[in-house]
Amino acid sequence: MGRIHNLSEDVSLITEWINELRNVECQNQRMVFRRNLERIGEIAAYEISKTLDYKGINIKTPLATKESKTLNVQPVIMTILRAGVPLFNGVMNYFDKADAGFVAGYRKESGHGISVRQDYVTCPQISDRPLILTDPMLATGSSLKEALDEILEIGKPSSLHFICAIAAQEGVDFIQKHFPQAHIWCGTIDPSLNEKKYIVPGLGDAGDLSFGSKLQNS
Repeated sequence: MGRIHNLSEDVSLITEWINELRNVECQNQRMVFRRNLERIGEIAAYEISKTLDYKGINIKTPLATKESKTLNVQPVIMTILRAGVPLFNGVMNYFDKADAGFVAGYRKESGHGISVRQDYVTCPQISDRPLILTDPMLATGSSLKEALDEILEIGKPSSLHFICAIAAQEGVDFIQKHFPQAHIWCGTIDPSLNEKKYIVPGLGDAGDLSFGSKLQNS
């Protein structure tokens, strides 16, 4: 069974970084915004590394041989383009020998509401390897479910981890229901969604704040 890991449960530097991500007076500093997401990815990667499987090795130093441990198998790190890139970069900074994969998907807004459009998935072999997927915001969970449904048709990972900066409780509950094996690593968890399915208090559109506004939404 998976677990929910709220990285803000204890006050830490993550609290400071999320404060800056949310603060409208800081959000015009695009490089700082991306770097704070990257930092959250780095901390989450470190915490995830404690849960993975390791095997024994011998390290030869100039003076002796030292018994140690190394990852049994390298994970696969994936992200949902484009908003997930800064978090993804943070995870890759720490799992620097990992393979990578990408999901192209986005929210499509119209007068009839919001739907999720998934374009493609590209990834290496994921079977029997830890899979870590990043996306900064977990709102309803519908886009994450679509991504995971498609990814898990490709293979069966040994463990499944999802990293986000901010999650809505509704999205956490939804993913737990559909993927009970998943470990969800949240920078923090917010209580609700508004009528447009944005997280409240949230931070706005993480993709636009990281990379600028886009013309395409359909």
